[in-house]
Amino acid sequence: MEKLLRVLIVEDEAVIGLLLKETIQGLGHTVCGIAYTEADAVAQADSFQPDLMIVDAGLRLGSGVSAIETIEQKQHVPHIFVTGNARKVQALRPGAIILEKPFFTPDLAAAIERALAVAARGIGATQ
Repeated sequence: MEKLLRVLIVEDEAVIGLLLKETIQGLGHTVCGIAYTEADAVAQADSFQPDLMIVDAGLRLGSGVSAIETIEQKQHVPHIFVTGNARKVQALRPGAIILEKPFFTPDLAAAIERALAVAARGIGATQ
């Protein structure tokens, strides 16, 4: 039995953000917000207290990686980085859950399960 999640999407491309929203909703989860910048991601994470974050690693205004680092100073939120450059994100965040663009819905569903499993084991809060 899968838990229904409140998901915060961090994506600076509006069309991709909306596609992610539809995909997340199609998986049965709720999207509590879409953040377009690093600062917006930090503010919305604080405000919405999401169960999971889907984070574009490279934003035009700031960095998704930096946003997660800031958010984790207050709380750990399970997260998945989406990127076109997995090696760069892996170098910055060893052990991170990374989904390389382009990806398909089953890939996202599997990444969500991995992120939740890692969080349940208490791993990743300081990575």
